[in-house]
This record gives sequence, C-alpha cells and structure tokens, in this order.
Amino acid sequence: MAEDAESPKINHSFLRDYVTEADVISTVEFNQTGELLATGDKGGRVVIFQRESESKGELEDLGDSGDSGEYNVYSTFQSHEPDFDYLKSLEIEEKINKIRWLPQQNAAHFLLSTNDKTIKLWKVSERDKRPEGYNLKDEEGRLKDISTVTSLQVPVLKPTDLMVEVRPRRVFANGHTYHVNSISVNSDGETYLSADDLRINLWHLGITDRSFNIVDIKPANMEELTEVITSAEFHPHHCHMLVYSSSKGTLRLCDMRASALCDQHSKLFEEPEDPGSRSFFSEIISSVSDVKFSHNGRYLLTRDYLTAKVWDLNMDKGPVETYQVHEYLRSKLCSLYENDCIFDKFECVWNSSDSVIMTGAYNSFFRMLDRETGRGVTLEAWRESSKPRAVLRTRRVYTGGKRRRGDVGVDSLDFTKKILHMAWHPSENIIAIAATNNLYIFQDRVSPDTHTQ
Repeated sequence: MAEDAESPKINHSFLRDYVTEADVISTVEFNQTGELLATGDKGGRVVIFQRESESKGELEDLGDSGDSGEYNVYSTFQSHEPDFDYLKSLEIEEKINKIRWLPQQNAAHFLLSTNDKTIKLWKVSERDKRPEGYNLKDEEGRLKDISTVTSLQVPVLKPTDLMVEVRPRRVFANGHTYHVNSISVNSDGETYLSADDLRINLWHLGITDRSFNIVDIKPANMEELTEVITSAEFHPHHCHMLVYSSSKGTLRLCDMRASALCDQHSKLFEEPEDPGSRSFFSEIISSVSDVKFSHNGRYLLTRDYLTAKVWDLNMDKGPVETYQVHEYLRSKLCSLYENDCIFDKFECVWNSSDSVIMTGAYNSFFRMLDRETGRGVTLEAWRESSKPRAVLRTRRVYTGGKRRRGDVGVDSLDFTKKILHMAWHPSENIIAIAATNNLYIFQDRVSPDTHTQ
C-alpha cells in the first residue's frame, strides 16, 4: 500500500531529544578497580557497564598507550519500585539516590543502592556452567519417581552461555523518617552509614532489622530547625571518622572513638561570612551539596552552588582553596530562584592523584580544576564529542570584554541541560558524566599526566 502523501512527517530531532523522567540518570559510581560502572535512574533501574579489553589491532592503533576498551552494558535490573507511606499518605519515589560498591572479596560483586527510604544490597555474579546428571531430577528439574532410578551417577558441570545474575541479598528498611541523601561504605568493610535530612545511621552489612543512630540534629521543636544534613561520608582509611555537611555551608568531622553518639563534633569547618556581601540568596547558595574525602584522606572537597572548595583537615578556619565554577550566574540568582535551579545539587569528584577536581554546571558544561596551577577549564558533554576518538572542546561563557568565536552568552545558557552527577575512575583518567538520560565516558589517551583531553 502506497504511503499517503498527506501524512505528517515525523520530527526525528524531537524524538531524539524527548526524555521521559524515568530515564534521567540520578547517580554514577565506579567500583574500586574501575572495571565496572553503575548508574541509577529516576525509574529505579540500575545499569552496570563493564570495561571491555580491546582487540590486538585496536591496541596497535593506539601505540604504546595500552588503554583498555570501552564500557558496554553488563547487566540491567530494577532496584526499587514506587511505594506508598500509608502513615504519612506520601508516595515514595523509586528514584535511585546513591549507589556504592563494596570492596570485592571474591568473584562476585556487591553494591548498595538506595531510594528515599530503603537501602538494598545486591550481589552481581557470573555463571558459565550448569550441573547435569542429577539422580533424582530429570533434565527439566522435575523430581523422578524413585522406583525408576536403577543406577547412580556423579553430576557434572558443563559449559553454558555466560549469564550475569543479580540478586538482592539484604534489604535495610525502616531506618529513616526523612529522605536518604547519602550512603558510604566504611573502610572496615563491615559497616556503612546512611544519612537523611536530620539523622545519620550506622548499619552492619549483615544485620537488616536494626541500625545505630550516630548523629541526630532534630530539635525538640521543629520550628527551631535551622539546618539539615546534605551529605555524609566515611574517611577512606580511618573507620572511626566521618564527615557530614549542612545546608548552612558547614562541615562537621566526627570521631566515633570519642563518643558513640556524634552529636558533638570533633571539628567544625566553616568559612567566615562577609557581612557586606550578604543577600537574600546567601544561605541558599552556601548550602553544601556534596562532600568528598581525598584519596589520601588529608583533604575535603565540597561543592556549593557557585564554588568548589578544598579544606585541610588540620585547618578548620576556612578552605585552603576556592574555585569559581560559574560566578557569572551570581547576577542571575533571582531568575534561578524562580525556576528552582538555585536548589540544584551538584556533585564533585577528585581524580586518582587528588591533583584535579571536577564538578558540573549548566548547558551540558562541566569544569576541571587543576590544583597545582589553580586554573580551570570548561568542557562540554555533547553528542559530537561522544564519537570515538573525538576531542573534548573547551568552552567559554562570555561575560564581557572581547568576545571570541564560539563563546556562549550567559543569557543563552540552557538550564535544563545540567551536569549534576559524575564519577572519576579510581586509577586512570577516565570520567563518566551523566547528562539527563545520556551517559558520557571520556578517556585521556594522550598521556597519564594530561587531564583535559
């Protein structure tokens, strides 16, 4: 049958750009070796990518760099389903807030995933053999009539197609009244913490029906509430130390050796406020959206709305380094407040040597900041740069003065294209960037010392 000439043409660009809310990536995390990369989305799904080794021909094309291959889908599973809190008459979203990998102990991998209320421990394992030759079962697994068994045989394992199995091993529920914003695995490999707006709980990986509350900032009268917990993380080496950030821009370092209940912090990190620069938006933009220990455990990296800061654990009077991420937005805070973008929670990450930090911005831009030189570069995650061997291009936001070719005006920025979630490979210059429903993975193939490729 001939096609109707009057039929409307399909707008393929619209279909390409159309994104359902459930497909938006909400967290990204490498495992400890960097061979696996997990993403969670607002639909409650977890997708695990595995790094493939490149063929001999591809390695020859790369010369002596010897970089491994690309990441391909390894497994996909539904981690959380939408739920309902009947006591509060509130829907509980299936959105995955955080994913954290456990240190690998055997051939299987384990990861924690959480939505607003429930944390789950998943086991990811491979199976490439299946048993055959049971005495009391037939080939389809049904029990045989014992009277028909005339001889005994030893069951054998026979090769089969590789299967990736993902099974829930633990469900840690009913530990939080408020929305869970952080989970962090302890260096002891046996415990982890989970944090919501007002409390931080300590869990044992083998016990699901109870947790120990280590931080509780809920006031007796909720009208006296002045701040909430925004992020929390364990120290990478000392199992008794943890840090949590607040909506007031402060960091509190806690030592569980001093007290089991860490309401009294051991150190308070905050930057003195300049009274002359205070405005209606000061408290909102000073709220810390993410905090990360450096790999060596000496420094803290934080992100607020406009800046990224590095703090020395031995200096609590203020940050030792401050980097402007998108200072040009300071004049736009009123419109950003009206469209709720001012409440966006940007993450920040260290590279493997703690010499470079990375964080996100708008218009599909993200920033890389070199601690040695103090300089930063703005890069763009877009479809053209996702082609094999494509070079990331640097971008500049025009704020005045001489305008260069390719500069983007502040008024032209697309605030719907925001880079909130990202991860850096634990030992190599490979980064994973979540841009709405797209996952970009970039690798520096030039030299291990270069980070802007």
